[in-house]
Amino acid sequence: MGRERETQKPQQVSYTVEEMVAVNPYNPDILPELENYVNEQVSSQTYSLDANLCLLRHYQFEPERTSTQIVARILVKALMAMPAPDFSLCLFLIPERVQMEEQFKTLIVLSHYLETGRFRQFWDEAAKSRHIVEAVPGFEQAIQAYAVHVLSLTYQKVPRPVLAEAINIEGLSLDKFLEHHEANSGWILEKSHGRGQLIIMPSNEFNHPELKKNAADNIPLEHITRIFPILG
Repeated sequence: MGRERETQKPQQVSYTVEEMVAVNPYNPDILPELENYVNEQVSSQTYSLDANLCLLRHYQFEPERTSTQIVARILVKALMAMPAPDFSLCLFLIPERVQMEEQFKTLIVLSHYLETGRFRQFWDEAAKSRHIVEAVPGFEQAIQAYAVHVLSLTYQKVPRPVLAEAINIEGLSLDKFLEHHEANSGWILEKSHGRGQLIIMPSNEFNHPELKKNAADNIPLEHITRIFPILG
């Protein structure tokens, strides 16, 4: 009597959320996974714009399944990605009726303050909306990094009060912040005459325009040699 053939069950393949978004982004069955992935990004302090945009598109197709809590978290994460234009990309996919909710109007105002470099107003407004922004760990540090980025493009030497206002840190905490960047970011701390401490930022083509390369410097030599016969 022959052995009975064992029936093999097909092996189930598991995909990551990123893979599901890449392979079949419009599959409505992945919506719960996309929502869970937003919460995972919050808890693990990671970020995936593509997955979040995919979820917002699903909400467009099925507005009755929209979670405003998830949408708010997506927008906060997008703010944290500045200077990338992620916030605008996400906002474009959110219906106007949803944007009119108070928490989203607040986030839009915060975005405007950041885009225009009005950091004092930003921190004042954020302090009134801690229940929104503090739900996402790392928010304050991400905005501080963005503020430093903006200042580094604007100033060769940043007065200490200007930096303190932009990153919303004062006193000993600011001293530690400066020490960290002096050791790790190439900042130089100096005293100006009677005007308090100045922070010398690393040179770049924005705060030192003379460092900006001339477009002609980027023309390969072989392109120039091709011009000579034409000129002759």
